[in-house]
Amino acid sequence: MSESVAVTGAAGFIGRWVSKELLDRGYVVRGLDDMSNGSHRNVAEFADEPDFELFEGDVRNIEDVRRIFDDDTVACIHLGAKIDVQESLEEPREHFEVNVVGTQNVLDVCLETDTRLGLMGTCMVYDMVDSEDGIDEEHPTKPASPYAGSKLAAENLAEGYYHGYDLPVTILRPFNTYGPYQKTSMAGGVVSIFTSRDIDGETLKVFGEGTQTRDLLYATDCARFVVDATFSDACVGEVINAGLGEDITINDLAELIASDGTDIEHVPHHHPQSEVQKLLCDPSKAATVLGWEPQVSLEEGIEHLRAWLEEEDGAER
Repeated sequence: MSESVAVTGAAGFIGRWVSKELLDRGYVVRGLDDMSNGSHRNVAEFADEPDFELFEGDVRNIEDVRRIFDDDTVACIHLGAKIDVQESLEEPREHFEVNVVGTQNVLDVCLETDTRLGLMGTCMVYDMVDSEDGIDEEHPTKPASPYAGSKLAAENLAEGYYHGYDLPVTILRPFNTYGPYQKTSMAGGVVSIFTSRDIDGETLKVFGEGTQTRDLLYATDCARFVVDATFSDACVGEVINAGLGEDITINDLAELIASDGTDIEHVPHHHPQSEVQKLLCDPSKAATVLGWEPQVSLEEGIEHLRAWLEEEDGAER
């Protein structure tokens, strides 16, 4: 039998790319998703793949989590989470229940089965940075929304299982990830939203002054990082960042994506109190410990995304 990996959130945007990376490496993927943010469309490519199995269920139900573990499970990658900042401000309890209680269920099953865990964190837990040095793993945290707070609580809980039970846990903090299969609605990422709107000839809407910056990581680079770090013994008990090591203002990103004739408009920010003004990753730890470096530049990634969106749009017509 092939070794299997349990993946929560397997039908989500990043979950889809992590599943593909695992399948390409010869693993069996046993996925769990409640389909609140994921979709069967994301994993349709794997529908006839005998090494991919998707269970519909909720990480808040420990029996659902147990279903994706079997005697051949060698690792769990926990991606299932509520991820919308605005939604967390409106419904903070649900973010706590999914992101904290759900993570405890995953930790408990990993403990029962002695399974290593790669826990997806978020760069949104970090405090603001003023310098051009970037954010390393020792940078202070300051969650500015219930979403970020719940993700940091989940990380702290996982560290408690590492120190208290010697459970092999690695905390993964990729910076803002984009690429094919990401939502292009308000729940999606800024690159996907801008690129989709540009293709449709719609105005690109920039929240606030547009001076906030993001370090943007392409989906395949993120998936490779997640799998590499989860299986690295050197990363056990560690927090690991991943990003380009370059940031761009949202104003400049809009200019980069906008075609001739596409308008750019500034609109009031709907949650300015939870905005992180500058996100610039220092990915040197991942390079040193894992030998991981991003392979796709922002310009290349936008080209890949645009081509995919245009193909998808054409197929729908």
